[in-house]
Amino acid sequence: MTPRHLLALEDFSGDQLRALVDRALVLKQESKAGARHQQLSGKIIGMIFEKPSTRTRASFEAAMYGLGGQVMFLSARDTQLARSEPLKDTARVMSRYVDGLVVRTFGQSVVEELAAYATAPVINALTDLHHPCQVLSDVMTMLEKKGDIAALNVAWIGDGNNMANSWIQAAGKLGFSLTLACPEGYEPDAAILARSRAQAARPITLLREPAQAAQKADVVNVDVWASMGQEEEREERSGVFSAYQLDEKLMALAAPGAIVMHCLPAHCGEEITEALFEAQAETLFDQAENKMHMHKALLEHFLLA
Repeated sequence: MTPRHLLALEDFSGDQLRALVDRALVLKQESKAGARHQQLSGKIIGMIFEKPSTRTRASFEAAMYGLGGQVMFLSARDTQLARSEPLKDTARVMSRYVDGLVVRTFGQSVVEELAAYATAPVINALTDLHHPCQVLSDVMTMLEKKGDIAALNVAWIGDGNNMANSWIQAAGKLGFSLTLACPEGYEPDAAILARSRAQAARPITLLREPAQAAQKADVVNVDVWASMGQEEEREERSGVFSAYQLDEKLMALAAPGAIVMHCLPAHCGEEITEALFEAQAETLFDQAENKMHMHKALLEHFLLA
């Protein structure tokens, strides 16, 4: 049985995740062919964003409108959350107004408590621990660009952040090999890593050296060195991660035809060189577009369940 909410990828089976990705590909193909989707006509989603966003907000709104539905957007300052209203009350009230909640916040406990009390489905659009929607759209891009997911070798170079955690969970469920290179003290969540390794069909490896992670990789992932909420650590992180920049020399170690992925926004000159970013721009912006198509699949699935 598919969970009622999308809080983390580990809550789903590999078949369930693959079905969502396959549906997103179909919706994309239909949209490109001129189809006018209306299956969510009459439905409303509430978007509660405590963290600012460009792509996540725009892609969810475009996805919902593209399915014929409506959007109610609430930033933290627009809600009683900013005035300490209990989350359980917010969940129960909003469930009476909307058909689903898309939440972008700091603590994973926020989406978990909302889901515990909401009668409408809750979709995690980012927390400090997980970024499941982004990684699903990245898996969609990987499938489009490189084919059979289970045969791929994927690298993650940089911070063991929420993206890394969700990539680890995706590897555990979908069967691709994942190698992460993270500096000491910046590793992904140890419990997530252990659980995913226990169910993985292929290795999920954590090491220090970027060159080892990039070796023969079909897909190389990078992300910013300092995420939202870590601005005060920016200078320190720049020193720690300077050896983790993805440049042409490092990329040359990857498999022939390897692609780079980045959830954006990119800080060219830090985690990736400007030249490499531009060389991979088609893939990177296809990846950004795929967020909208993946969000269509998620909204259709959870709001019509």
